[in-house]
Amino acid sequence: MPEPTPQPSPSTPRTDDADARTAEQRRPAPEFSTSPRSIPAQLARGFAMGSADVVPGVSGGTVALVLGIYRHLIAALGRCVDVATTALRFDGKGIVGALKNVPWIWIVSLIGGILLAVFLLAAPLERALATYPEQMAGLFTGFIVGACLLCWRQLQRSDVRHIALAAVWAVAFFFLLGISPAAQTGGQAPELWVYFVTGAIAICAMILPGISGSFLLVLMGVYAHVIGAVSQRDFLVLGVFALGCVVGLSLAAKGLSWLLTHHHDAVVASMIGLMIGSIRILWPWPHGLESTEMALPAADTWLMPTLLAVLGLVLVLGIDAVARRVGDDH
Repeated sequence: MPEPTPQPSPSTPRTDDADARTAEQRRPAPEFSTSPRSIPAQLARGFAMGSADVVPGVSGGTVALVLGIYRHLIAALGRCVDVATTALRFDGKGIVGALKNVPWIWIVSLIGGILLAVFLLAAPLERALATYPEQMAGLFTGFIVGACLLCWRQLQRSDVRHIALAAVWAVAFFFLLGISPAAQTGGQAPELWVYFVTGAIAICAMILPGISGSFLLVLMGVYAHVIGAVSQRDFLVLGVFALGCVVGLSLAAKGLSWLLTHHHDAVVASMIGLMIGSIRILWPWPHGLESTEMALPAADTWLMPTLLAVLGLVLVLGIDAVARRVGDDH
């Protein structure tokens, strides 16, 4: 197969999902509603995204695609990053203009809906993780398998290089997870700085449809601790985690967008490998998400986690099907 030219002609058909998103970003900046009447609908959109964000394997970015606000989300985040970079330059006049450019009603109401979903759903999730660790791990495994299939479709060219890259990441993460904090079964809460670092990393998933921030928290072994902090209203931990999110988003938002635009297949292949390797921690038996130990299921424990894994797979593929239908309609 011939190598694609660096700058394809406008007449060249572009069918890949990532190419479509890149073309979307080259269009004129989207307009944001500034009417207070738009707040309830925006809160509902945020609640849908937040509900996805607390579940490993389901991406808030994917939900944004389904709801038709992905371009708006990217544009709004970019404007917020502009405020931060202008402030770092101590440009007083520039920061006033940057602040005026942020769609405050749109983004604050969206964030409000996300936070509402996180706080309402954290306690039930914490109880489910403690009471049904194997079943929840099975459900999350289904989510991740679905996310792998979703990401595989996003590859423009599934050539040997990208398959090899995915395999290297899969093997590396499989072994690295054995020495990650998730391998410790004692349940000891991590240090505060760990929440800062993991928050900075996990927030990057906001602009990556196909991979969720909660999934990254699972990989880093702090998912249950963060959910517990939300459920128990541990505002010290939540404050440190939120600060990490702000710093991470400010540093990485435009960088990740650049990588997706210029090295899309390499990024997606790496994501696929990372998710495949994560099966080490998501494997339901014997302790669910509590450890990276892997074992065959007992005769009386295999059915429910397996059924939930199938359910999780169907849900993720269903969300993707809706996203594609919405894209076709627009």
